[in-house]
Amino acid sequence: MAAVTAGAMTDRCGAAERSGRLLAPTGGGGSADSWKRHIIRQLKHRDASQHAMFQDLIRFYTQLLEKTSLAKGILSGRRPGPSADRAGSLSSLLQQNSQLKKTTGELAYQVVELQQQIKIKECVLEEQHARLQEEKLRLAGAFGARQELQQRVERMQQQNAVLKTEYDALLELQREAETRLREEKVREGQLLEDMIHLKQQAAARMNSRNERRSRAREANLQKQLQSAARSKVTVESSSSAPTSRSTSPKAEHQDEAAARTPTRLFRSASATSPRILTSFRELFGRRRGHSVHRREEDQVHPVGICLSARVPTRALQVLEAHEQGINAVRFSSSSNILATGGTDRVIKLWELRAGSLAHRASLDGSTSGITSIEFDPTGRRVLAASYDKSAMLWQLDDSVPKVTLTGHSRKVTAAKFSSSIHQVVTGGADRTIRLWDAHRAACVQLVDVASYCSDLVCSENCIISGHYDCKLRVWDTRAASCVQELPAQGRVTSLDLSPDHRQLLSCCRDDCLQLVDLRRWSNDRVCFRADGFKCGSDSTKAVISPDGCYLAAGSADGAVYIWNVSTDSLETRLPDRHSSSISALSWSLSGEYVVSVDKSRRAVLWSDL
Repeated sequence: MAAVTAGAMTDRCGAAERSGRLLAPTGGGGSADSWKRHIIRQLKHRDASQHAMFQDLIRFYTQLLEKTSLAKGILSGRRPGPSADRAGSLSSLLQQNSQLKKTTGELAYQVVELQQQIKIKECVLEEQHARLQEEKLRLAGAFGARQELQQRVERMQQQNAVLKTEYDALLELQREAETRLREEKVREGQLLEDMIHLKQQAAARMNSRNERRSRAREANLQKQLQSAARSKVTVESSSSAPTSRSTSPKAEHQDEAAARTPTRLFRSASATSPRILTSFRELFGRRRGHSVHRREEDQVHPVGICLSARVPTRALQVLEAHEQGINAVRFSSSSNILATGGTDRVIKLWELRAGSLAHRASLDGSTSGITSIEFDPTGRRVLAASYDKSAMLWQLDDSVPKVTLTGHSRKVTAAKFSSSIHQVVTGGADRTIRLWDAHRAACVQLVDVASYCSDLVCSENCIISGHYDCKLRVWDTRAASCVQELPAQGRVTSLDLSPDHRQLLSCCRDDCLQLVDLRRWSNDRVCFRADGFKCGSDSTKAVISPDGCYLAAGSADGAVYIWNVSTDSLETRLPDRHSSSISALSWSLSGEYVVSVDKSRRAVLWSDL
């Protein structure tokens, strides 16, 4: 084995020298010697490492060789003996020799296999070394990225520290502002209580003064009546003979004019005469101890006054009024024209004849659904609000809108005539209330509101609006400011004003109707509820009867509910004519008819006739 190893070493060295002679360049002997020496050192190092790995195997092989040579010497030096003994010993030696040869071959085969395994492991080692270099490069890159991320983290921490300082400062400012706000609210409540107390005192003084004036006027009237009763009145007929007293030409001319004009002893007075109604209010309203109100509230509108409204009991007519759902309905001041509008973008006019509705005309021009309808006091113009962020004004005899009011950024939910028929007030979902000049189609006043405006009504120099934040707001048009806020029972869906402008009706989403006496804001508020009544949407409209004695509203179950104001109880329920939620009602100013409309395009005419 040693001989074999030495021969292998000699062969390797010869091969290295031959390869060196073949690879060495023709010139430059110094460089050739250097790489030759380098190769020889590598080969020696390899032989030393392999020799160390197979040293035990070589030692064992050497021992076997020594045993073989020793056996051969023993056989050659032994004396000749009997043939049988020599033959036995020779056979045993031959067997040992064959076993030694076999063991030597196996060991040589193992040496070859181990050399192949060494080559394979050297390749694996080289691959692992290359992978190690790659991982070192990746580690260096990751280390650089880690340093960069650490720098970014430090920068972000500094920015967060600055932001936290600013946030703490803002939080402190907010706390201070909240403290000031609470103080201002407390102060506002105190001022409101003081103002209410002062108003009550002023009202008491005014009531006392008016009571004294009323008593003085009544005493004076009684004296006049007594003096008139004691005096004698002579009525001369036109057929009596002329007197013999001489007269002047001027007196003769007056006598002739008086003769041509029929004598009128008493002036006729109807039940709707403004002077008679005002006298009734002055004589009886103050006796009952009502608080003092402004003189404008006693002014009678040019339309007729309903002395007694009729509570409807049956449906006179049911018709499919529109192609889609109906959102609004309104009677004219003369009670013979009805207007309906819905999501089909059309306003339809209906003429009321002998207890039935007949289609009269259609008003086009809106590009979206109609949300509310209003007639002017003369009954010759129609005002409507629309989902297309505008309000439009039509003449009854023209299907094209005469004026279009644009300026809202979201849908317009309410449009009403102001105290002047040439001014229009609109409220919308953009949280604004606008006052318009109808002649110029220009916005003359804009008020920002804190909440979505669902509906509004107008009185003299006053606008009352209902909102989604469960509040009623009173606006002074002269100052363009909110003068009073009142809480409602829930989200307000509609408002309606009594004909005498003394009572305000609000419908809320909590299935409650609230009636407010405008002369006693802080004290007189009555709520009306009923089993089964449910407000069907955020735009459900409720109305007050023309005489102010009844309230009417449509329910989500398709029934009409009517309450009696004097008894605060449900008067009647009109079912079985609507198949869906009722969206709006209108009570004719004559007090004879009620019309209800729903989301399934149906309109129903109710009456007790």
